[in-house]
Formats: sequence, structure tokens, C-alpha cells
Amino acid sequence: MNKSRIEAFSDGVLAIIITIMVLELKAPEGHQLGDLLRNWPKFLAYVISFVYVGIYWNNHHHLFVTVKRISGAVMWANLHLLFWLSLLPVLTAWAGESHFAAVPMGVYALDLLLCGVAFALLQQAIIRADPGNTLLADAVEGGLREKLSTGAYIVAALLPLFGLPGVYLSGLLLIGVALMWIVPDRRIERVLADGGRHDRS
Repeated sequence: MNKSRIEAFSDGVLAIIITIMVLELKAPEGHQLGDLLRNWPKFLAYVISFVYVGIYWNNHHHLFVTVKRISGAVMWANLHLLFWLSLLPVLTAWAGESHFAAVPMGVYALDLLLCGVAFALLQQAIIRADPGNTLLADAVEGGLREKLSTGAYIVAALLPLFGLPGVYLSGLLLIGVALMWIVPDRRIERVLADGGRHDRS
């Protein structure tokens, strides 16, 4: 199977997700700077979600550089990832319009957790689809950032249950995870550079 169709479809879906999110932003009714600033929760939610979609787009591209063989499992795993990402527009709008109320924030963090799990499942599906191609397996072995991110998402989904301070801490955790992944995963680049003979230590 040709991986280019998956890449093109994924690029299109991610572009639509960003388009839907920005269309949720409405122009202020007034003409003063204060009218714009009153919408800060919506703009902040949009910026965070935009960064996350950008992170997934970058890392999805890096991931598929290693792919030589596509299976049905890979296609479904990719759709699984896109499903959770496609929920970001409505959850972003919900979090922003509610001024980051506890339940919307918890659900938003839960969706980001499921996006991360889906990406990990996609990686494993790609590895299983082509056992002879060890580039990706070499690159993602260990996965410290993935483990830290998963833990942070779980905590971020639970913190809003503890009131306003928990909501703020949840938001800070989500921003922290985004900053941790803002630079695309360079492990794959290193493995490709040395022809798959990356040192696993």
C-alpha cells in the first residue's frame, strides 16, 4: 500500500481541524481593545490547541518518513488518531467559552491523553507492519518523553476536580507538555542519519 495517501488524507484532516477551530473565534462586537481582551479565554484555548495540532502534524510527518510498508492496521490506527484530534475544535470551544471551567478542562485534557495514546498505537502498528524495518523501533525505544507526557495528561485530567487551583495547574501542565514537544522528535532524524545503527543506550 502507498503511504502517500495516508499522509495526504491526514494533512487534509489536520488542516480542516485548524480551520474549524479558527472559525469558532468570533470578532468582538465593540471596537475597543478591551472588547478583544474580554475574549482572552477563547483565544488562549485556540492558541494551545493550534500548537498541539501543529505538534502532531510535525511528528506525524517525521513518523511516516520511516514507513516503507502500510497495513490495514496502520490505516485504522491512523484514523483512530485523527478521530481524537478531530474532537479538539469542539472541546477547544467548550473550554474557552466556559472560561476554563472544571469539567470542560478535564475533558479537554482527557482528549489530549487519548490523542497521545493513539499516536503511540500508530507507532506500534507501523513497527508491526514491517518487522524488517527497525528504524522506528530503534528511534522510539525507551520513550521517556512519551511516559512523562502520559503521566502529565492523566494528572491534568484529574486536577480540575479539585477546584480553581486545580484548573490552573491543569492548564500549566498541558502547556508544559506542549513545550516539551514543540521541537519535532529528533530521534527519528538521528536514526535515519546513521542508517538505523542508532545506539540504543
